[in-house]
Amino acid sequence: MRQRLVLGLVIALALLYPLVASPYYATHMLRFFAYAIVVLGLNLLFGYTGLLSFGHSLFLAVGAYTAAVLTSQLGIRSMEVVLLAAALASAAVAVPVGALCVRYVRIYFAMLTLAFAMLFYSFLLKFYHLTGGDEGMRVVRPALLFVDFDGVPKTTFLSHHYYYYSAAVLLVLAVVMWRVVGSPFGLCLRAIRDNPEKAAALAVSVTRYRWAAFVVSAVYAGIGGALLAPTTGQVDPGLAYWTHSGNLVFMTLLGGFTHFVGPVVGAFVFIHLQDQVMSLLPYWRLVFGAILAAVVIFVPGGLMSLCSIRPRALRGRAPRTAA
Repeated sequence: MRQRLVLGLVIALALLYPLVASPYYATHMLRFFAYAIVVLGLNLLFGYTGLLSFGHSLFLAVGAYTAAVLTSQLGIRSMEVVLLAAALASAAVAVPVGALCVRYVRIYFAMLTLAFAMLFYSFLLKFYHLTGGDEGMRVVRPALLFVDFDGVPKTTFLSHHYYYYSAAVLLVLAVVMWRVVGSPFGLCLRAIRDNPEKAAALAVSVTRYRWAAFVVSAVYAGIGGALLAPTTGQVDPGLAYWTHSGNLVFMTLLGGFTHFVGPVVGAFVFIHLQDQVMSLLPYWRLVFGAILAAVVIFVPGGLMSLCSIRPRALRGRAPRTAA
């Protein structure tokens, strides 16, 4: 009951936020919605399966560039079609990449995912005639639920129409992920995370389940990337760079990967803290890094470890990297 009340309060505040906050802060929340979807998927791979990816920005960039190609080059502006295409494109890339990566664990898995992300970054940067190179690609304002908002000022569109649309997408995907981690599939992933040898002895196909988790995680990253693209109207190769993957991992650790909502909390704190520090200090990277380091050192379980609420789907011992 207490968890439902907290969830209801958070949803109510999110719905009222554009009405009381300035357009700047309302549009700033769009980045949070997109990254929250990405880290929900990443935590399925890390927190539930025990595989740490250092190259998850690859799939975020695939989703973002899919949105750019569809809206600016093919003239397809329906956001529903864009999200579906981004999910399919990310899955298409994740199927072969994941089939190779999940055969390795620990640092080898992390380095392989990083290598594939940097390969895609190089492709985006060097194939100028296809991707626009370092200038990136333009993203045209999409239609939401097949309704065109060309006559609406951009700020109003982003801070109201697109805000509620993004929030709804996050809510739907969060509910889906909650059902996934609480399903027999999610239970098998946790069994593999805790003891892959015992899971294999119980006739659980360890490699196949890791591969499935990898693909689902990539689909979430692709959808998050497609949702992120219209907020700036431009995508560039930096989305696939290794530091971007590092930010995703840090968001997950900051909130707490042993909690279902931990990565979402981490994304919220990371994005807004970064914005505030940037606006106040010229040497913001130094201060921002020190703050984040202090949180990790003194709260190693993440910010959610400070709360007593633990979702049922993550009760038990903390995940460990797969052996």
